[in-house]
Amino acid sequence: MALPTLRIIAFINGIFLITLAISMVVPMFTLLIFERAHELNAFLWSSLITFVAGLAMVAQGRPKNTQLRPRDMYMLTVSSWLLVCVFAAVPFMFTQHISYTDAFFESMSGITTTGATVLSGLDSMSPGILIWRSLLHWLGGIGFIGMAVAILPMLRIGGMRLFQTESSDRSEKVMPRSHMVAKYMIAAYVGLSLLSVLAFWLAGMGLFDAINHTMSAIATGGFSTSDRSLGNWSQPAVHWVAVVVMILGSLPFALYVSSMRGNYRALLRDQQVQGFLGILLCTWLVLGTWYCLTSGLHWLEAIRHVAVNSTSIMTTSGFAVGDYTLWGGFAGMLFFYLGFIGGCSGSTAGGLKIFRFQVAYVLLKANLKQLVHPRAVIKQQYNMHRLDEDIVRSILTFSFFFTITIAGLALALTLCGLDWITALSGAASAVSGVGPGMGPIIGPAGNYAPLPDIAKWLLTAGMLLGRLEILTVLVLLMPSFWRH
Repeated sequence: MALPTLRIIAFINGIFLITLAISMVVPMFTLLIFERAHELNAFLWSSLITFVAGLAMVAQGRPKNTQLRPRDMYMLTVSSWLLVCVFAAVPFMFTQHISYTDAFFESMSGITTTGATVLSGLDSMSPGILIWRSLLHWLGGIGFIGMAVAILPMLRIGGMRLFQTESSDRSEKVMPRSHMVAKYMIAAYVGLSLLSVLAFWLAGMGLFDAINHTMSAIATGGFSTSDRSLGNWSQPAVHWVAVVVMILGSLPFALYVSSMRGNYRALLRDQQVQGFLGILLCTWLVLGTWYCLTSGLHWLEAIRHVAVNSTSIMTTSGFAVGDYTLWGGFAGMLFFYLGFIGGCSGSTAGGLKIFRFQVAYVLLKANLKQLVHPRAVIKQQYNMHRLDEDIVRSILTFSFFFTITIAGLALALTLCGLDWITALSGAASAVSGVGPGMGPIIGPAGNYAPLPDIAKWLLTAGMLLGRLEILTVLVLLMPSFWRH
């Protein structure tokens, strides 16, 4: 990779770090509001360190007459997410006095909107660090939306490439220029966030808690201000608001743009949205009825508990109301499966995404028909659009490496001394971006603090791979990538 290209990448990363340093004003302002000015030094020093590092990268200037090639965007994406996590971890070290391993784990979990945590005692924790955790979620959600527009189309696994696949007209994008799409998406993201804060507040949350949970829920992250997560609030309205916000964060933001530009039925007509909502509704009814019969709760009460927990897992948010791993084997296995599904493409949710399952079903039907009628020409359509060979190939490639990544990570975690349930659920949770795993250690009632450091580093790698859709990172490992 040429030196001018590296200078441009460093320049842009410097801008990201300066932005991160400025964003630390939010927890500082929060501390002043809560009259805890004595805790400001940690964020002041963190902001200064981050700002100086960013300024050093920007000071060299941007090389003239040099442009980033499409393949250079992969390097920019991976390096920017890593650098932001490196410096976002500093406030955790200064305020919580934890090791850098734990601090980096927490920041990576925040930026990638995974929601796994090593911190406890959240109910009495500094409001500055609580708002910082949630802000990392919110910034990570915006970052992924931007990446979906600018980076993933090159790998044909996300972004505008998939948004076109999901539309009835392949020749049109949602808007003619990607940067305009990004602006509309961010506007939708901010608008939904403001409405969410108001809804949580009206439902019974305090304003501070409403802001924190909004940033976590719309980014499908899962960080809370209480060790009991959403279980700390008994008001049913709070739980249903959380369910709605998590769902909104899991829908394709490109379709929000379509709706904002007059196509009001874009969301309702989308096959992926229909499948996502259909699976959620079926899960609520089946698991809710089962939980009602086995727990003795009123049916509506059981449905509410199931709706919060199942929506949280399927949208890869990580919130919880109670410890659902104690509901029995059937519920535990179903929750484990839901974590793989994830939300819609072009959303803040993780997982395999609904559309890949739907495309796989289309391919299965076509192959079965071909077996019955060998000479027939079988149309393969998704969302009223023909499935191209390259799209099918990219979906199969990603799905394969998604599975291999989880399997390899789980095997590595067992070498760190973890039991197989903790290792497998931890690996799946990290790569899918769910947050809580299964079992007494990393389940919804526990956290990741007891794990050995090497396991935490492996899991942070899994979070990054999962958030960047794996192939974005793997392409950097190809020798041909580094050749001119």
